[in-house]
Amino acid sequence: MTKIGIDAHADRFGRLLTRLPRGGKRLVLAATDLVIMAVAFWASFALRLDDPLPQRFIDVYWLVFAVPLLSLPGLYLVGVYRSVVRLMGPPAVIAMLKGATVSVGVFAGLALLFRYEGVPRSSYFIYWFLVAGGLAGIRVAARGLLPRPGLPRRERQPVLIYGAGMAGVQLAGLLEHGDAFRVVGFLDDDPAVQRTEIRGVTVHAPDRLERLIARFGVHQVFLAVPSASRARRREIISPLEPFPVRVRTIPGLAEIVSGAAGIDQLRDIEADDLLGRAPVPPDTALLDGCIQGRTLMVTGAGGSVGSELCRQIVRRGPQRIVLFERAEFPLYRIERELQALAQADPRAIEIVPVLGDVLDRERLQASMTEYGVESVYHAAAYKHVPLVEANPVPGIRTNVFGTLSTVRAAQAAGVGTFVLVSTDKAVNPENVMGASKRLAELAIQALAAEDNGTTRLCTVRFGNVLDSSGSVVPVFRDQIRRGGPLTVTHPDVIRYFMTIPEAAQLILQAGAMAEGGDVFVLNMGEPVRVLDLAHRMVRLSGLEVRDERNPDGDIEIEFTGLRSGEKLSEELLTGDPASAKPTSHEMIVRAREIGLPWSELETGIQELEHLCTAPRAANVRERLMALVAPETHHPTTPP
Repeated sequence: MTKIGIDAHADRFGRLLTRLPRGGKRLVLAATDLVIMAVAFWASFALRLDDPLPQRFIDVYWLVFAVPLLSLPGLYLVGVYRSVVRLMGPPAVIAMLKGATVSVGVFAGLALLFRYEGVPRSSYFIYWFLVAGGLAGIRVAARGLLPRPGLPRRERQPVLIYGAGMAGVQLAGLLEHGDAFRVVGFLDDDPAVQRTEIRGVTVHAPDRLERLIARFGVHQVFLAVPSASRARRREIISPLEPFPVRVRTIPGLAEIVSGAAGIDQLRDIEADDLLGRAPVPPDTALLDGCIQGRTLMVTGAGGSVGSELCRQIVRRGPQRIVLFERAEFPLYRIERELQALAQADPRAIEIVPVLGDVLDRERLQASMTEYGVESVYHAAAYKHVPLVEANPVPGIRTNVFGTLSTVRAAQAAGVGTFVLVSTDKAVNPENVMGASKRLAELAIQALAAEDNGTTRLCTVRFGNVLDSSGSVVPVFRDQIRRGGPLTVTHPDVIRYFMTIPEAAQLILQAGAMAEGGDVFVLNMGEPVRVLDLAHRMVRLSGLEVRDERNPDGDIEIEFTGLRSGEKLSEELLTGDPASAKPTSHEMIVRAREIGLPWSELETGIQELEHLCTAPRAANVRERLMALVAPETHHPTTPP
């Protein structure tokens, strides 16, 4: 009979066993175990006495039936029939060892009871080893016979696991019991584990990746290094980029330990893994001092940065957090998430959702007064450059007058600290969004100089945050999912990037250092070429860029041209970078900015407001850009 014929019969037999009810499967296993124990009893004599049918065996032949039958209840009691064969683990092996011990005890007990002195003592040891091996062997064989859920093993997608540690072993076990993948190898840069085997699969050095891809047809690599730092993950990912494999990863160690995610919840490489910059640990004294036991308000609480600020605040144990948001569903979503976080915290944290617009000063002031707000983090803003460019009046109203409304409400309510969340696009702005944020910065500086004696005002400025609404990363991810093309405005566009959690953490720490009129700038690291980011995201999705050099690639990159008001590169400081002063935190500097006194700035803002309320809002953009032109400002000395 050919191997194909044998496999076909084995598959049919395995499917027949699978259709049996649970009780039927146990009966089949029990009958098989009876045969194993009977054969082991005979073999224990035959092997010891080197005779296929020794007289000593014939003298006690009836025990070949009695021992297995009397052992069966013991096997049941120690859990031999409790495990599901396809999902056997260490507890099942221990149960089988216990079962073999029970059976040899029955053998020895009967021999002692009936005073059979002809039984060789070593037969007991031989019998124990044969029964233990037989019980385990028949289950391993059955495990191979039984069909897996889903596709047959040979038809499943071959994958490699990077990381031969405990996380990699657990992931391999989970994939083995799944229905989509089969692990064909591990990759690990530790020479001590290379060329060893885990779950029957070899551990290879990473430099063998190309050969493994060719040999097994691998299209996916799973990273199982949950405790690795971002820089370390970048080291691992970089050598994988040239190969046509999709790189996915298990969640981080903190998510696994907290129960927020399982080790088998594979996800695509996060954009922050592409940066490779390790975040600086937060200054807990700064964070706790401005949050613990206090009442804080976040405007724009449902937005990308605002919602992360809320999460960071709640994790630090405030007395109360007021969520101010104009959009109903984002407010509902973040309020529910924060309630869950607060319930898991032993400290009593009050979550207060407030529907309102930052242009409504009365509602802002009433909310701040009613709940005793001590600090305000003003993240509410329109930030999408092309949309604000096409709709300048709503952008200016929210970003400029909404900021003024909020800061005036904070001053009237006696709030201790007001933090404006700004953007690098406010530096030498060429678009309405950047100019409106720059004017808001100037207004905060000017009002701080007025010194009302109660509210410390400051600004925190930083670049793009990864995966925020409107960020290029989710746009690229969606375009890859749809088969392209990826749209890049210009091949030389560079941007600063930072993760949302890191940005939110630094905003809170900067706010804690406020003295009044400060402009804090976050250290964004080295700028990233957007085209390079696009190439990396395509490659790490297991695809290739289609261009003149590779016409058979999968995803095309299309250059759409710079949009109105868009610059090739952004800046973080308006003046001389050397004039910026360090702070107690290495990722935060205090800038020396230029500005106007409020008495001069107020007139221009009133004119702008009049233009915004006019029926046609003519010349509103020109007036805005004139107000923020650098030559109209005067240097201000930082505190």
